[in-house]
Amino acid sequence: MTTDRPSIVVIGVGNDYRSDDGVGIVIARRLRAQLPAEINIIEASGEGVSLLDAWQGATSVILLDAACFGRRAGTVYRFDASTEPIPSAFLNYSTHGFSLAEAVELSRVLHELPPHLIVYGIEGGTFEAGVELSPAVEGAVASVIAQVIRDVYSASLSESIP
Repeated sequence: MTTDRPSIVVIGVGNDYRSDDGVGIVIARRLRAQLPAEINIIEASGEGVSLLDAWQGATSVILLDAACFGRRAGTVYRFDASTEPIPSAFLNYSTHGFSLAEAVELSRVLHELPPHLIVYGIEGGTFEAGVELSPAVEGAVASVIAQVIRDVYSASLSESIP
């Protein structure tokens, strides 16, 4: 199926069973009720190669994941990966051999980076077994959702203008 509309993909990354590590997936699920159906919302484990496949052909991508940057739990980071590299220390706690940050940078090197790629990281407080987000991380979720909705509508407007 072809369409003249921009291809926008939102990818929530994480593990539902490791407390704050699931924040990207939690946000993606909540966004489904707030964004138009044509926005492709994907839940992913964070394995780098599958991320490359998930955003293949998209014009705008928003990635959501937990971060372990050593700051206060609930701190929100936002990177425009289309204009700047992801800091090397960012998201390197991944339990996968090939992290989100590495997937972004590999895509850049291969000249396959989507034209618009925003990465949100929410500083986690606990990554222990559990299905609930910590209060600090839960407190950041509404703010990130609002920012993502603004990014999605901004991408929709800017890309639909000939």
